[in-house]
Amino acid sequence: MSETEVEAPVETTEAVVEKEETEAVVETKNQPETKKEGPEKWGIAHIYSSYNNTIIHMTDLTGGETVAISSGGIHVNADRYESSPFAAMKAANAVVEATRTKGFTGFHIRVRAVGGVGSRVPGPGAQAAIRALARGGFKIGRIDDVTPIPHDTTRKKGGKRGRRV
Repeated sequence: MSETEVEAPVETTEAVVEKEETEAVVETKNQPETKKEGPEKWGIAHIYSSYNNTIIHMTDLTGGETVAISSGGIHVNADRYESSPFAAMKAANAVVEATRTKGFTGFHIRVRAVGGVGSRVPGPGAQAAIRALARGGFKIGRIDDVTPIPHDTTRKKGGKRGRRV
């Protein structure tokens, strides 16, 4: 006879008791946690989007106190990518993280293009910045376009004959 044939039966009663104890602990942890709802704190997200850069500036409701600020140029290496949607998304995520630590629960969004004699259409990063801010878990109030549009504009640069290329 070999050694493997003469093995004693192993008792499994201890393992069953340990399993029951761990299941009881798991069941108590599955209870829903109650979140403490404090007063809502609102701010304003100013998004300036041109064809060269996207700047996201978070302020309080008065607009006088800066909460967080970030631009697309901080998050990418090349100048040509500053206005890209990817850079705007990274800038918005940085602003969201900084704003969350300061206790804000919601904000209004104000989108601004260059305006005046420049482009009156926001750049490519504006839409991506709005989407990234919306995914940050905050309540969103109004979304306004605050591009400065003149009633009777000033003269464009380039002179009488325009820009000669």
